[in-house]
Amino acid sequence: MVWLLILFVLMLMISPVLWLKPSPRQRRVVPLRSAAGKAGVQVTMEAPPLHGISNAMPSYRWPYPQEAPGPRFVLLRDSEASEALKTFIPGWRWRIEPLRPLPEAAREPLEALLMRLPQDALVIESRESGIILWWWESQRAERFLTYVDDFRQLRDALAGRADRSDGPRRFGHSEGVAPR
Repeated sequence: MVWLLILFVLMLMISPVLWLKPSPRQRRVVPLRSAAGKAGVQVTMEAPPLHGISNAMPSYRWPYPQEAPGPRFVLLRDSEASEALKTFIPGWRWRIEPLRPLPEAAREPLEALLMRLPQDALVIESRESGIILWWWESQRAERFLTYVDDFRQLRDALAGRADRSDGPRRFGHSEGVAPR
């Protein structure tokens, strides 16, 4: 009976330590995010540009140079897109199409990336500030790092192709606010 009591007390002491043990997902994601950060990729948790998903989702951002903002567009994986949206390549649809056609120097790496990305990569978004990959982090750091140079090439090809020439600030109003 004493041994049973000792075993019970030991289990009570050990159980909090087991709760602190990282899950398999945490053991995979922490090195992934660390490797991404070292490669110059900004990793954040934000609400994605998807209907029906209000929870935060991992976003990996390759920033455009501040003096060379990029165009605005959003590409969705077919599984997340309406059939009414225009197809870019098989498996991907435009939610927001760029105002100007993509140059070949950007179109080719974008198409190649879209064909290689894992199934949990749901959105590729370009804003003036950078290119963003929205995904559920299904791969390890080694595999993710194979995409980094392709995203840099895409970012470099799109830098300076903002949808505006000299911006709305010229007219005395801030972004997102229409002039009167």
